[in-house]
Amino acid sequence: MQSPLFKTFGFVCVLFLAGCASKPHIAVESRDGVDFTAFKTYGYVEQPGTDRESYTTILTSHFKRAVDKEMQARGYRYSAAEPDLQVNFFSNVENRTESYSTPQVSFGFFRSRSGVVLGMPLYGERVDTRNYKVGTVSIEVVDAERKELVWNGVLEGALSRKAMQNPSSSVQSAVSQIFERYPVQGAGAAPAQ
Repeated sequence: MQSPLFKTFGFVCVLFLAGCASKPHIAVESRDGVDFTAFKTYGYVEQPGTDRESYTTILTSHFKRAVDKEMQARGYRYSAAEPDLQVNFFSNVENRTESYSTPQVSFGFFRSRSGVVLGMPLYGERVDTRNYKVGTVSIEVVDAERKELVWNGVLEGALSRKAMQNPSSSVQSAVSQIFERYPVQGAGAAPAQ
């Protein structure tokens, strides 16, 4: 039987790991050998991932404003006609479930034949489950002439239901975090990691 101290330590470890998992995670990938400073203009793919089949969504407008800010800060000019780079973006919200257990001690009382009541500690665990949504933002940058993906960045854990109460600000924040890892840095930005 495990001691209550060991169970408490396990519970603290689970909470620590859950706290780490809930922070946004950014992953980026660049095509080898691409000189990002050689590109001068950018535009958008014909139908970004946040659009519907027959119309542009408000979310797409928020993304375009945020991407415009980041690309122009890096010296790129917007060109709808023949851009060097084409940008696409996606957002997705998925349901996640997190379970954790809490050590629990209760007492069982037993009456002996002689009438004496005995209290014995009973050790167990209470399992709690939490359902939540995690938003993922993905940005793709494509070499328009070669028709190949040259860079993509994915941020997981950025768009929660609470964050989307102010979608313009939330999208700008998510896009800015992703572009911190873009190969060409904007004015006053730290070097890409």
